[in-house]
Amino acid sequence: MKSNFVKGFSATIPVAISVAAYGLVLGVLAYSKGVTFFELLIMDVVTFAGSAQFLMVELWKDPLPVTEMLFAVFAINLRYLLIGASLTPLFKGSSLFEKAALMHLVADENWAVTMSRLKKEKITPYFLFGGGICLVIFWLISTLAGHTFSFIISDPYSVALDFVIIIIFTALVASFYDGKDSILPWIVAAIFAYLSFLFIPGKWYVVIGGLTGALAYSIEKYFREDKSE
Repeated sequence: MKSNFVKGFSATIPVAISVAAYGLVLGVLAYSKGVTFFELLIMDVVTFAGSAQFLMVELWKDPLPVTEMLFAVFAINLRYLLIGASLTPLFKGSSLFEKAALMHLVADENWAVTMSRLKKEKITPYFLFGGGICLVIFWLISTLAGHTFSFIISDPYSVALDFVIIIIFTALVASFYDGKDSILPWIVAAIFAYLSFLFIPGKWYVVIGGLTGALAYSIEKYFREDKSE
């Protein structure tokens, strides 16, 4: 347990440092929207999802549009159904308690690091958990620091801090390249995500892109295995 936890924690540090950059952006935006330090702290711990928290902060006003927030966060976090399903091999043999306790700290970044490592060696769910703890620490420090020192950067977009998240996810996706079989699902996901972004309001492009890419991969894999038999 300890070995996998430490491995997961240390393997996630480079990504966590980058994540901290847009954590600062979230902190600054939260302050500008009137979110208090304590409210941001609770949001970090309970929600712990960068994209969902950015969306919540964007919708933040008085009175709070609770229903709209809940629906929007639900929609953008539907991708975790796919992420959870992809972690089945990692949690094989784990108890229900372990799954429930460790899955809360699953984020896009430590999931990507874990799946990449899982292809190379045998690891346990505590590798994922170690990465999650690493991200939580960096996320808490960066978001709360951004909120506290927001007076230094009045407009985070003016210094392109928001572009950091694009760089991070581009690097994570590149690490998943597994030869020519990866190309078609990527293209399908990109096309459907872009079309959804253009024609469907809200953040549904995240879910639709993920689902269509996963479906394309499943169909491709089915026909590939069928031909090999």
